[in-house]
Amino acid sequence: MAVLPPSPSAAPRSGLVVLALLLVYVVWGSTYLGIRLALEGGALPLTMVSGGRFIIAGSLMYAVLRWRGSPAPTRRQWRNLAIMGLTMLVLGNGMVVLAERTVSSGLAATAVASVPLWMALFGAMRGQNASRGEWLGIAIGFLGVVWLNAGSSLTASPQGLILLLIAPIGWAFGSIWARGLDLPSPFMTAAGQMLCGGAMLIVLGLLSGERPTTWPSLHGLLAVAYLCMFGSIVAFTAYVWLLHNVRPALVASYAYVNPVIAVILGVIIGNEHFGGRDLLAMAVILAGVVVLTLARTRAK
Repeated sequence: MAVLPPSPSAAPRSGLVVLALLLVYVVWGSTYLGIRLALEGGALPLTMVSGGRFIIAGSLMYAVLRWRGSPAPTRRQWRNLAIMGLTMLVLGNGMVVLAERTVSSGLAATAVASVPLWMALFGAMRGQNASRGEWLGIAIGFLGVVWLNAGSSLTASPQGLILLLIAPIGWAFGSIWARGLDLPSPFMTAAGQMLCGGAMLIVLGLLSGERPTTWPSLHGLLAVAYLCMFGSIVAFTAYVWLLHNVRPALVASYAYVNPVIAVILGVIIGNEHFGGRDLLAMAVILAGVVVLTLARTRAK
């Protein structure tokens, strides 16, 4: 049976929504620095930092779910999961990891903050128009993103910027396209999507010439383990659950908070630098999230 957006009577408890949002906000905000540390530790971008960790995380989740009695996805569901893996993990996550070879973790998270705009556009194409208040929150948040980008101390390369343009488009398209499809339970969806996307990423990495010659350093392996456990299993599962239980505009609000978390952690741990202009821009981003959340509450 297709997984459809819940009716008002079946809406999830607000406490669960808040918890899932916090996991996506904070944990995913930290994964940008985790990716940078993994790459600096010698982990290969596509075969290890992306593909390898998704295969491990997806396999663990799939095994636990099957052990607890969850049915395996049908052939049609596997097809849908494969397309989600291609759009959200290969085009989304994979391009971000490749970009972070030359782009700071804070700028990578900031570029991905365009996801809500793309989600609103793709959602409108499917008749899921955002309210005026939600559009206002999206506009305020995007204004903060532009401000953070313009003249900031974060650095970028032309190749990195192209990759960071592809990533949010792929992620947003996959997120909207998946709504209403014939999919298994949200947790099995996350596991199957990671298995499919991880396999594609490993194949892409091998085709692009990635070959492991030495083991990554200890901090590189620890960074990959963190990405696997918290970024893939915990936060990604929360994101998939949110996709099926709340409005797309609220789900996409994580993209406005992630840059704030990523920039702060980049400064504290990664020695990245930003000034007062960037702090004000991040405050505007958070204001957009507040407006978006309030608009969603009124609509409900």
